[in-house]
Amino acid sequence: MSTALQTRPPSHLAPGRFGQARYMIRRKFFKLFGDAFHIYDEAGNLAFYSKLKAFKLKEDIRIYTDEEMREELLTIKARGILDFGMTYDVTDATTGERVGALRRKGLRSILRDQWLVLDANDQEVGKIEEDSMMLALVRRFLTALIPQSFTGTIGLNQVLAFHQRFNPFIQKIDLDFSMDTDRQLDRRFGIAAAVLMCAIEGRQQ
Repeated sequence: MSTALQTRPPSHLAPGRFGQARYMIRRKFFKLFGDAFHIYDEAGNLAFYSKLKAFKLKEDIRIYTDEEMREELLTIKARGILDFGMTYDVTDATTGERVGALRRKGLRSILRDQWLVLDANDQEVGKIEEDSMMLALVRRFLTALIPQSFTGTIGLNQVLAFHQRFNPFIQKIDLDFSMDTDRQLDRRFGIAAAVLMCAIEGRQQ
């Protein structure tokens, strides 16, 4: 069961943009030329902003500190063009460090979405998977109004939960890392993965 983000005072939050356990992602409504996403922390402050350029054959997503887009934090780039089983590299824009990659399992994702989590050396270390085959089929063939949920794991341990709120007009997603108490998942990668999935899944609906 998804629990909506509960607003907390800034004094109760961990320091740093990437230090939070929970975030809320809001997709900008009626943006004609490319998608835009606002990512808020638990205090309701804007932590990240992402803008996707329209009409690009090769996916190139940037994540910034705010809407001014003066400070770029993360880059998500597709390795190819129009490949259903695409691999997307995540890079720290401030250091040039390659954080890891996400690879969509193309044929399997026709019925139920699944993403492989790759480390900086392209070794598979985990996966992010849609909640259930039954609900996935209902979303694809009957109605897109059923909110999506994803679970991310590293090895056998759950490290993230991704829950879309029920709202037919404005896409809002609660992103939860609180179960990852050992910090197995790099938060930079977690934020990038959530934005990428919002962008890809939004186009399918």
